[in-house]
Amino acid sequence: MNIFERLTSGEEIPMNHPDYGEIGVEVNKTIALSTKLNSSKNVNEIRQTLSEIIGSPIDESTTVFTPFYTNYGKNISLGKNVFINHACSFLDLGGIIIEDDVMIGPRVSITSENHPTAIETRKTMLPSKVHIQKNVWIGASATILPGVTIGENSVVAAGALVNKDVPSNTVVAGVPAKILRKLKNGV
Repeated sequence: MNIFERLTSGEEIPMNHPDYGEIGVEVNKTIALSTKLNSSKNVNEIRQTLSEIIGSPIDESTTVFTPFYTNYGKNISLGKNVFINHACSFLDLGGIIIEDDVMIGPRVSITSENHPTAIETRKTMLPSKVHIQKNVWIGASATILPGVTIGENSVVAAGALVNKDVPSNTVVAGVPAKILRKLKNGV
């Protein structure tokens, strides 16, 4: 497996690994495309350039507003009828899956990357996939941390810090996010 496949499989990679430089090469390509993305003139142009960044076509029903930031991009999967508002940041070396009908508010950060707290191993990449299931709404300025799955139909309140899985049909809020209530019949 190459280093990117190893990262999406959850393998810990020290930053002094001989293949780690490949990440920098790809990140530089993404930076160049991000400049083009964030100067796009309309949503169709945004969709086209973001498709180039992630390496697969984005459905016409999906809308992304710029600015939009990602460090790699190719480990982002976007479903149909997704809406991503302004100034979102996705760090995707560990993988980010966003299913159909998801709404993401402005300034949301989703990261699939972390580092150990121990000084001797801190310069190690700890990747862990983030999975946002169908019909989720993530409010403005929320932060979703590595390894989190947000279950179908759930709501993440504005400003929440999500550091553990959110069950389906649930509203969470706070820092760290805690369950406020279960949704019944969509309410």
